[in-house]
Amino acid sequence: MAPARPDLDPELGALLDGTPLMTEIDLDVLAQLRRYPSTPVDTLLDGRAVERREVTVPTPDGARIPLSVFRPAGADSTAPAPCVYWIHGGGMVMGDRFSQIDIPLDWLFRFGAVVVTVDHRLAPEVTGTTLVDDCHLGLLWTVEHADELGVDPTRVVVAGISAGGGLAAGVTLMARDRGGPPIAAQVLICPMLDHRNSTTSSLQYSGDPAVWTREMNGFGWRSVLGDLAAEDVPGHVSPAVADDLSGLPATYLDAGTAEVFRDEVVAYASRIWAAGGQAELHLWAGGCHGFDALHPRAQVSLAARRTRSDWLARVLDAPTP
Repeated sequence: MAPARPDLDPELGALLDGTPLMTEIDLDVLAQLRRYPSTPVDTLLDGRAVERREVTVPTPDGARIPLSVFRPAGADSTAPAPCVYWIHGGGMVMGDRFSQIDIPLDWLFRFGAVVVTVDHRLAPEVTGTTLVDDCHLGLLWTVEHADELGVDPTRVVVAGISAGGGLAAGVTLMARDRGGPPIAAQVLICPMLDHRNSTTSSLQYSGDPAVWTREMNGFGWRSVLGDLAAEDVPGHVSPAVADDLSGLPATYLDAGTAEVFRDEVVAYASRIWAAGGQAELHLWAGGCHGFDALHPRAQVSLAARRTRSDWLARVLDAPTP
């Protein structure tokens, strides 16, 4: 018998009604999902005074990692802005730097943050630490070019959603372990943190179609880990197994109660507190995985975005409307 699980928020349930959901992903399904077009970023920028710059960053193995930089047009170069370094979602196997880009662009519009978004390589074409290494390289480039970007290097936030939230956590650990670059805060939105995929919430969201299921999560992790033995998975790849969560910047974590990642997010926040760190955790009743990315105008989504943005403004000491 399937385990009991929290109900969806009624408004979200109505919005999801009729949405084609899946239980599992395989390579054939992944190929189909990757055909869906990127987020139409130009429509988000329409009528906004935003400057956009495209760059690529070389990797040690000869690849080039695209970055897009968005900053308020005509920003005062004498008053460096905070920066949000954004890592997209997609289960580590799909998506691009414009996926869910409306979330960090809202911080550009609200308090003038420069947004840098990274197009890391995807599994299963690359495995192991490659994805988090790509993200770390993009972060290094961002901080090294802070002056020309108009960025305050002491107010750089690493943020991501779902797989991007897990990569954001991994990048933050990597920066700590490698002595930089400094990170002012991390924002982990329904993050994919634990390759073990064995929590109660993981088991609750198994066997039935959902936005993201235990089976889909297992495919994503197998794609990333490749031939790596489970006991050899580093914390930079699967942050939940990192031995030490001390010395991390201020952290914001959120998730829905009705999703697969709920319990690993709670556990990660608890371990940050146990290590003496500051973490703010919000669990949104009835929220499915990625609910505010899927349906940003739902009441629970508006509350989640407002709460997240208010926290970030406080941490960065940035004005809000």
